[in-house]
Amino acid sequence: MNVGVAHSEVNPNTRVMNSRGMWLTYALGVGMLHIVLLSIPFFSVPVAWTLTNVIHNLGMYVFLHAVKGTPFETPDQGKARLLTHWEQLDYGVQCTSSRKFFTISPIILYFLASFYTKYDPTHFILNTTSLLTVLIPKLPQLHGVRIFGINKY
Repeated sequence: MNVGVAHSEVNPNTRVMNSRGMWLTYALGVGMLHIVLLSIPFFSVPVAWTLTNVIHNLGMYVFLHAVKGTPFETPDQGKARLLTHWEQLDYGVQCTSSRKFFTISPIILYFLASFYTKYDPTHFILNTTSLLTVLIPKLPQLHGVRIFGINKY
């Protein structure tokens, strides 16, 4: 019996990305970020696209790959305490629809940013580096791996 727990999941963090309207909210948030950046007068269109891509990927890295644990009280004996949100997503099962969505979305944003910056070398390097920082931790081979002991505890 889980006294004081208002959810039926062992770890609600595992299913939050599959909840109704989450993907639409995510896409609208990225769109709003881009509109806000476009409305700043001294940002050109290529700068706005690059900033949208970099800010999105930085946020995705922090929230999915750097922060560990869960904000909920879970009865799992602390198993989720050492896992990032990406590792907890769908109970660690690979190739689910939400994992595919959150892998493809930065790639699509990268293609858009590269196209609208006309493949300018400076923007291209920034966008590519930003993309790699969020795609490499998503690889199934890196599930639970801490490179150089970073984010081990």
